Amino acid sequence: MLSRLRRMKPRPASVPAESAPVFWIYRMSKSIISDMDGVIYRGKQLIPGARDFVNRLTQAGTPFLFLTNNAEQTPLDLRLKLESLGINGVTEDNFITSAMATAMFLRSQTRKAMPTAYVVGGAGLINELYNVGFSISESRPDYVVVAKSQTFSFEQIKKAVRFIDQGAKFIGTNPDMIDPIEGGGYEPAAGTLLAAIEAATGKKPYIVGKPNSLMMMLATRKLGVHPEEAVMIGDRMDTDIVGGIEAGMGTALVLSGVSSRESMEQFPYQPDYVFESVAEIDPQAL
Repeated sequence: MLSRLRRMKPRPASVPAESAPVFWIYRMSKSIISDMDGVIYRGKQLIPGARDFVNRLTQAGTPFLFLTNNAEQTPLDLRLKLESLGINGVTEDNFITSAMATAMFLRSQTRKAMPTAYVVGGAGLINELYNVGFSISESRPDYVVVAKSQTFSFEQIKKAVRFIDQGAKFIGTNPDMIDPIEGGGYEPAAGTLLAAIEAATGKKPYIVGKPNSLMMMLATRKLGVHPEEAVMIGDRMDTDIVGGIEAGMGTALVLSGVSSRESMEQFPYQPDYVFESVAEIDPQAL
C-alpha cells in the first residue's frame, strides 16, 4: 500500500508539460506481525478497537500475520475464533503458531523417516507434529514436547521426566509463565509446566516460540519481507518485544495484556512505540 505520496518538482518551462515524465516517491507501509492473546482478545473477550484495527489492515492491503505462542489451536481454530468475535477477512494463511514453528523446527532437526514424540499439550500441537511426519509415542520417544495444556497431570510429569532421563530431547513451544484471561487476571501457561519438568530432570528445554528469533524469521519469510520492513506488536516485554528487537524488527507494545508501563521500565530494552491498545494504532504511520 502506498503512503505519503508526493510529486516531484516540475521540469523547467522549456520542456513541454505533456512530454515531461511524472515520478512518484513513496514509502511502503510496514508489514505487521501481531500477537493475539492480550492484543486482539483476552480469552474469549474481544479487546475494544481490535476489530477496527484488523479492518484497517485488510482495507489498506497491509501484509500481516498473527504470530502466537498459543500451541493449543490450529490456524483454522484461530480463524473461526476471530469470526466468532466479529473479525472477518482473515484466512488461515494469516497465522503462525508456536506449534507450527515447533513442528517445522523438529522436522528440520531429524533424519529419521518417522521420528517420535511424547506430547504434553493439546490437539493443535499434535496435529502439527502429525503434519510433518511425527508419530506420537510413549515408547522411548525421540522428543518430549511441552506446551500449555488444560489437562496437565502428575502422571504426565512422571512420563516426561522418565523419557527425558532415557535420552529424549526436551522441547518447549514457548516460555510464557502466564496468559491473560477474560475479565482480567491470568492463568498458568506453558512456562509453568516446563519449569516443573526442568526442576525434576535438571535439564533446560529448548524453546522454539517467542522470543526465539527463529519464529520471527519464519514470519518474515512467510510475508516475504526483511525484518526491518516489519513491526512486531505484542503485549509482553519478555517475549514479543525482545523477540522483535533481536530479530531486527520495529516493535510496538500494547498495554492491554500482560506488560504495564511500570513493568516495562524494569527491562534493559524498550519498544519503539507504546499504545494503550491496538485501537490507537495506524499501521501506515509506523
